[in-house]
Amino acid sequence: MLPSNVKQFTQKYGILLILIGMCIVFAILSPAFLSKSNVLNILNQTAIWGIMALGMTFVIIAKGIDLSVGSVLAFSGLVAASLAQVPAQMKLYPNMPELPVIIPILAGLLIGALCGAINGALIAFTKIPAFIATLGMMTVVRGFALIYSNARPVSNLTPSMNAIGSKVGDIPIPIIIYLAVVGVSYILLNKTRFGKNTYAIGGNITAAEVSGVNVGKNIILIYGFCGLLAGLAALVFAGRVGSVHPGAADGYELTAIAATTIGGTSHSGGIGTIGGALIGALVLSVMRNGMTLLGFSPYSQKILEGLIIVGAVVIDMRKNARKG
Repeated sequence: MLPSNVKQFTQKYGILLILIGMCIVFAILSPAFLSKSNVLNILNQTAIWGIMALGMTFVIIAKGIDLSVGSVLAFSGLVAASLAQVPAQMKLYPNMPELPVIIPILAGLLIGALCGAINGALIAFTKIPAFIATLGMMTVVRGFALIYSNARPVSNLTPSMNAIGSKVGDIPIPIIIYLAVVGVSYILLNKTRFGKNTYAIGGNITAAEVSGVNVGKNIILIYGFCGLLAGLAALVFAGRVGSVHPGAADGYELTAIAATTIGGTSHSGGIGTIGGALIGALVLSVMRNGMTLLGFSPYSQKILEGLIIVGAVVIDMRKNARKG
């Protein structure tokens, strides 16, 4: 038996220890793993689904789920990209002059927040399960993305839009955006009434109502914030890739859920941290990057990722059972 203090330490920091262990193993097996360019590449790859995982953390803490964020990213990105195209033959709005970059940015954020708020309103006022509400939104929004773009990619973006995916010195801008969102999300979750209400709703929704929390309003805000971050991830995606297609981010919602779950956010509600979501996203990125460097196929990476998710949920259930 492990001493209680060691047991508590491993329970609290287990996922961080796993991340460190993975980094050590990959660094030994592949000298290129710890190169500056590869480390920055890992962080840059983490940015998109890491931003989505931060919004998902709020949702899962509130004992919900959002399956629509991948589709929301695609639709938000298409709208933003269509407003940030240079004059070209294939431009979606051929007669529209080049707009200031703030307009497509605000459009992408607004679309994301609106889709999220609709999810929240459906869940709060119709009482249908979050799984069903967001599954429906996932399908509907993907359909809107296909209709809006005529099922074609939107490319030829302005330099100012592509700049979102560029660098400041050696540091990719997506990493800077991601770390800024980590900071904002931490403050929201830990230092504001909104964050306290999120934990209260996930912990015991009835008790939250009795204590005066406006549950309906807060659920709309929680899902709206998740959608807003999906819209922000869309802008990062557009800037990095230089194009958005209607099938973009297919499966990204599962990666965001996986990162949040691996990071220790409980699907039973009321438990989760921003630091955990950050580490969970890094675990996935490090695993994918390290296995790619070692020559593993993408298919085997999927198998391992699935096993890690199931393992994280089993550990979470066992912890909750012991507490009960």
